Amino acid sequence: MTRLIAIAATAAVILLLGVTYYMTMLAGDDDQFAQCRASSVAGGAGQIGGPFTLVDETGKTVTEKDVIDQPALIYFGYTFCPDVCPLDAARNAEAVDILESRGKIVKPVFISIDPERDTPEMLAEFTDYLHPRMLGLTGSAEQVKAASKAYRTFYQAQKPAEGEEDLYLVDHSTMSYLTLPEHGFVEFFRRDATAEQMADRIQCFIDAS
Repeated sequence: MTRLIAIAATAAVILLLGVTYYMTMLAGDDDQFAQCRASSVAGGAGQIGGPFTLVDETGKTVTEKDVIDQPALIYFGYTFCPDVCPLDAARNAEAVDILESRGKIVKPVFISIDPERDTPEMLAEFTDYLHPRMLGLTGSAEQVKAASKAYRTFYQAQKPAEGEEDLYLVDHSTMSYLTLPEHGFVEFFRRDATAEQMADRIQCFIDAS
C-alpha cells in the first residue's frame, strides 16, 4: 500500500509540473521577461509588491516611488541578525558591483523587519559598511508590516530570554526581490543564487525592459 501511495504521489507531482510548465509556456507569449525568468509566482508577478511608506537611514519618510526610481534589489532583514542577513546583503552588494562593472546601475535596498531596534542611524552604519549605495529602510511597526505584506515576506520575533529583552532573534524569509520602475516586482532570488548568477539574470531583465 505504501508503495502504491508513493507511486501515486510521484505521478501527481509529475502531472502538476507538466501543467505548470504548459501554463508558463502559454503565459510566456505575452511576457517580455519570459527569457529571463528562473522562478514563477502563483497568480503572476503582480501578486508581489505594491505601495509602502517607510523611513530611510537619514530619517526621511519615503514611498515605493522614491525607492524604486531605478532598478532595485530589495531584501528584508535586520541588523542584529548574526549570520544570514549579513551574508545575503553582502552577496547582493557583490551582484550590484558586478552589474556596475557592466554599466548597469542597480540600487541595493535593505528593509528592516526589526523596527524596535533598527533605528535610521543603526541602518546607516550597517548599509554603509556593506555598500556605499545601499539604502536602509525602517519605520513604525505598522509601516514595516505593510511593506512586508506587500512583498509576501514572513518575519516573527522570538521570545527573548528573561533579562535579555534586547537580544532576541527574528525568524524571517530570505528572498531578494528585483524591482523595476515601470514594472514593479519582476523576479525573486533564493539564498543559493550566487552573485554572478544574480547579476546575469538581473542584466537580462534590465536589457529587456
